Amino acid sequence: MPALIQVFLYSCMKEFFKMFFASMLANIVGGLFMIFIFIIVVAGIAAAVSGGVKGGKSKEGNVLVIDLSDRIKENDESNELAVLDDESDLKTGLYNTCKTIEDAKNNSEIKGIYLKLNNARNSWATLQQLREALVSFKKSGKFIVSYGEVISQRAYYVASAGTAIYLNPSGDLEHKGMAATLAFYKGLLDKLDIQPEIFYAGKFKSATEPFRADKMSEPNRLQITQLINGMWSEYLLAAAEFTKSDTATLHKLAYQQAINFPSDAFNNKMVTALYYWDQVEAAMKDKVGKDIKYITLNDYASKHIDLSIKATNKIAVLVAEGSIVDGQQTDDDQIASKNFCEEIRKIKNNDSVKAVVLRINSPGGSALASEVILRELTLLQQKKHIVVSMGDYAASGGYYIASLADSI
Repeated sequence: MPALIQVFLYSCMKEFFKMFFASMLANIVGGLFMIFIFIIVVAGIAAAVSGGVKGGKSKEGNVLVIDLSDRIKENDESNELAVLDDESDLKTGLYNTCKTIEDAKNNSEIKGIYLKLNNARNSWATLQQLREALVSFKKSGKFIVSYGEVISQRAYYVASAGTAIYLNPSGDLEHKGMAATLAFYKGLLDKLDIQPEIFYAGKFKSATEPFRADKMSEPNRLQITQLINGMWSEYLLAAAEFTKSDTATLHKLAYQQAINFPSDAFNNKMVTALYYWDQVEAAMKDKVGKDIKYITLNDYASKHIDLSIKATNKIAVLVAEGSIVDGQQTDDDQIASKNFCEEIRKIKNNDSVKAVVLRINSPGGSALASEVILRELTLLQQKKHIVVSMGDYAASGGYYIASLADSI
């Protein structure tokens, strides 16, 4: 009996290990096969991208597409998921966006620009620079057609540089003026018996005002009013240029809240026509004279814009974008003192760089980091001229690191 049991157990174990190793081998082979298929698929997509076809779209085109809902940062960015979506592997920054529009202006293959309106995510200074590039493009005689179902004031400001603005017949155009609303927390802190320790200098230093006051101070009201009035005046001038009207009339339309329906926008000449998308596309086809081939800003830049710098005498553009923080950078939207100072030293020791443009787009941040950065910029200035260009923000520490430049 024991011998029979041993034979039985041996037979069972033999069958078990046979099935176990067979299953394991099948899993390994299956896994390798799936990896192989995945590599083939990714390689196929990459080949299609490098061959100029992405999602059925060619990297050559005759109408340049600019989507105002895309965020434009100061620097170019690489799109690491480019092979998996319908985008270029390059996301152009503000400088190269304007450079791309200038190149398209002189490219005979590009017949015009299509602006996708809706929501414009970028701040006013960025949109101002984009609009100036479009104004220059329009001087070539090429068209700039804009279309939106919902057109915000920011989007309209950019679109006003164009030749035609189309609004969906059931859409909406925002023309309501500008205002600023501040929230104050001092009453809440008092109820919680919290006493913040706040240090600030000067009557216009208002960043901490919501925590130390229960209403807007007069100096703060003055500076915000000046800021808003300046932006509103520029918007009105841009809108008046397109509507062939005057700023007083456009201001009155906003004050009276007169633009409520698409027909209001059309009757006041703020839009060219109330069109659906197919009608807009038909209007562009008439201008192109043949089938439209759309090409995105990023696709055009990746194919036509040479990002290499071959000159021996260079002007370096040093971009300071984001919050100013101490030490090592942990986020793309940061000006970290350690990393930024390393970049400053590289420029200082590069003999081919003769001058520096410091481009600042920052709300400020750490006082210590700002001081450390300013020290390195001071050493750089002893060897090269520094000119500061300010973008959407140059507040607090963002202004402090600009303060010793040759010009701002």
